[in-house]
Amino acid sequence: MSFEIVCFDCDSTLSEIEGIDELANRAGCGAAMAALTNAAMNGEVSLESVYGQRLDLIRPDKTAIDWVADLYIKRMVQGVQETFQQLQAQGKQVHIISGGLKQAILPLAALLNIDEQHVHAVDVLFDDKGGYAGFNKQSPLARNGGKTEVCLQLNPDKLKMAMIGDGNTDMEAKKAGAFCIGFGGVVARKIVQEQADVFTHEADLQAVLAYLV
Repeated sequence: MSFEIVCFDCDSTLSEIEGIDELANRAGCGAAMAALTNAAMNGEVSLESVYGQRLDLIRPDKTAIDWVADLYIKRMVQGVQETFQQLQAQGKQVHIISGGLKQAILPLAALLNIDEQHVHAVDVLFDDKGGYAGFNKQSPLARNGGKTEVCLQLNPDKLKMAMIGDGNTDMEAKKAGAFCIGFGGVVARKIVQEQADVFTHEADLQAVLAYLV
């Protein structure tokens, strides 16, 4: 099966970390944050019910965002660069669609030769001193159903599209006609194993290439 548009989640898919949880650990509120993140990724609570709550607790400033951006790269999942290189060599349109913070993901995307226009995530806002000033509350990716909305916007011509990710929100792309590949190389969630069109437990992201070419 060959896809013209291939979309990836970021946290626990391209990188081993959950960026929000790492920022929470840094801010000293990690345990509570991890529980909220897991509840959202397992589909137990809505994303919008925890999104603003998590950021209000952490209040990540520009220094914190730069710190977690470095961590995304340091903890990159095995096989990510090879996977992206192969898809790009085949002329596929590759996107990152994440409920994470865009400024933290952009350096990883640049390393993978992904243009900023192909990175869909939530903008964090800073004041003139680099302090936390909120986030883009209009972003569809800060609520459930957002990945469906983004996939529909990216694919007006209804080309063959695939979505790869570890979370319940990634499986929402099915509603946009995407073929959903569950990636369990970092965390294997039961709800994703049940909903995905195919699921891989392999730690190396290159395992998904078998389903994409």
